[in-house]
Amino acid sequence: MSRVKTLGQFIIEKQAEFPFSKGELSRLLRDIGIASKIVNREVNKAGLADILGDVGEINIQGENVKKLDVFANEQFIAALSVGGECCAIASEENEHIITIDNEMSKNAKYVVAIDPLDGSSNIDVNVSVGTIFSIYRRTSLAGLGTNEDFFQRGTEQVAAGYVIYGSSCMMVYTTGKGVNGFTLDPSIGEFCLSHPQMKTPKMAKTYSINEGNYVHFPEGVKKYIKYCQEEDDATNRPYSSRYIGSGVADIHRNLLTGGIYMYPTTAKSPKGKLRLLYECNPLAFIIEQAGGKATDGTKRIMELDISELHQRTPLFLGSSEMVDMAGEYMNTYAEVPTKND
Repeated sequence: MSRVKTLGQFIIEKQAEFPFSKGELSRLLRDIGIASKIVNREVNKAGLADILGDVGEINIQGENVKKLDVFANEQFIAALSVGGECCAIASEENEHIITIDNEMSKNAKYVVAIDPLDGSSNIDVNVSVGTIFSIYRRTSLAGLGTNEDFFQRGTEQVAAGYVIYGSSCMMVYTTGKGVNGFTLDPSIGEFCLSHPQMKTPKMAKTYSINEGNYVHFPEGVKKYIKYCQEEDDATNRPYSSRYIGSGVADIHRNLLTGGIYMYPTTAKSPKGKLRLLYECNPLAFIIEQAGGKATDGTKRIMELDISELHQRTPLFLGSSEMVDMAGEYMNTYAEVPTKND
């Protein structure tokens, strides 16, 4: 019988891989793990407590704020604020960064970007939701964190991960040394290593996209979807369409079994809808470390410049051969701007 390894034990063992760190990154990941356990507890009892539904407010993204959104945001901010390893937080739920003004955090080395509850529109119908996070080394000097600390390319991430709150609670993260997954054992209250060195297939038979927006997609995306739907024995087509509507859930499934997740531009969202800083960059880091690829249709996601906290981008992410094929269609059918554009 193999020995169970907890998230805490695993992080401590891997700490030696970061010569620039004296344990700060390990403690930061631990703090995120603790907050995610609290959020998971509330998600699991959401049907029994008065935490479902809307707060009645609109967040910076123009979306209805759910009660559990607020709770998750507060829990992660609280956990990251008291640990002393983080000097600033950028959250989907807050227009501006949250600076941590205490003695412990003034010399903190890291900033954290987070989507506290991805897929929250599915909370009320008992569909899996998740948390996405990204960690960077600060670029500013000691003191309060600044916006510029977050305006770094995804290639500068030192760690990224997500937590999926579903039939089981699972935390998946990378520090640039591969991807490992941990499943929460409720009997002991610990995340235990369940998916070591995760790898995603280079090719698969699943595509994930909201086809309800088909008429508003770029021509290259339409052509690629038609390619996926065509019958061809040599390439095992048609592919299966699988779309949950919770980004973490869709991407987690495709990470394990292979597939491509697409969230392209539309007529209503000409710059894309997903946020680069705390959604696309961390997910791209994870999928690349698992052997996949992530682009905006043409360019590598983690090489995109960022100048706004809530900057949006299209996303094509998953099995490398499928992302490459989608990119070929995007390039072939790129729309040529007119003189009036």
